[in-house]
Amino acid sequence: MNCLTNLSRSYSALPLRSFKCKASIYPSFVNMKGLVNAIDLRGSCLVKATSSPTPSTNIDGAKEEEKSDVYSTNMTEAMGAVLTYRHELGMNYNFIRPDLIVGSCLQTPADVDKLRSIKVKTVYCLQQDSDLEYFSVDINAIREYASTFDDIQHLRAEIRDFDATDLRLRLPAVVSKLYKAVSQNGGVTYIHCTAGLGRAPATALAYMFWVQGYKLNDALSLLLSKRKCFPNVDAIKSATADILTGLKTRSVTLTWNGDNCSSVEIAGLDVGWGQRIPLKYEEKNGSWILHRDLLEGRYEYKYIVDGEWMTNKYESITPVNKDGHVNNYIQVVGNDPESVELWTRLGDDDFDLTASEREMIKRFLDEYPHDE
Repeated sequence: MNCLTNLSRSYSALPLRSFKCKASIYPSFVNMKGLVNAIDLRGSCLVKATSSPTPSTNIDGAKEEEKSDVYSTNMTEAMGAVLTYRHELGMNYNFIRPDLIVGSCLQTPADVDKLRSIKVKTVYCLQQDSDLEYFSVDINAIREYASTFDDIQHLRAEIRDFDATDLRLRLPAVVSKLYKAVSQNGGVTYIHCTAGLGRAPATALAYMFWVQGYKLNDALSLLLSKRKCFPNVDAIKSATADILTGLKTRSVTLTWNGDNCSSVEIAGLDVGWGQRIPLKYEEKNGSWILHRDLLEGRYEYKYIVDGEWMTNKYESITPVNKDGHVNNYIQVVGNDPESVELWTRLGDDDFDLTASEREMIKRFLDEYPHDE
């Protein structure tokens, strides 16, 4: 289980639900004829289905729509905004820059031909195998077909869907791999996850910020002007600090006081809202304790006491979010002046890197080792 933020907003404190939902916002879709509206595309798809003489086509189409509904519901819950992905409509994308595209996943080898026709030289897939299996995408067939051409390269670097912590930890390696591929291949780069609304735009945003010299907010404004999406800006800021500070960790202790319960767990923190960390009961203090080493940064979390989600009134609490939830949070920062100064700057609306920091990040990306 994973979570993404809606820009600077906090994640929902509740686990994702798997039920169908009719979302109201459709991203723009691009096909080889240009920009069209997703609602129109979906309507034409339904007309074709009803006119088909093969009953199984209708059944398969209904199954794909149902999968899209469930995925869209989970995405909406995780991101805190109503978002829709219609897998049955095929690949969709937007040019962010003339040399950079963010989009949804390739579904068949024929999509390789579509991308070659718009001069794409690097296809960068951020999906995990489980994402591909959910929508029955044969990634091996796509990669094998792409390998028959010498003018396009298909690369993979997996990031867990809806998981802000995994995004943060993986971004340096993922952007390093992208940076080296683009330097080698040139041309247009196509970055995609499943829907092209979370992981892919976050990777593109980090690349624009770390490599292409944009201010973070300028890159974000450009990205959002081209595609309706929700990259996790906090994860990018935290990953930036990780590179510049060398992945510093701090020991923290969280406590739930009370001996009138049988179990206490924490969700959120550095494991995401879909996982739970058990606290250990200390009889002499009548308290439940969690000792944990955390990377520097800001973390939200919530206690689950005998199965009930609760905040601890003795620890810092967030304002009420748009869903009416509040969480506990902790800011983990060391006492050394460099860390304090960096994290203070990261909180600024107009945060930017210094020239020396950009050089440090470029050097990191150049030197990061890769198996492939």
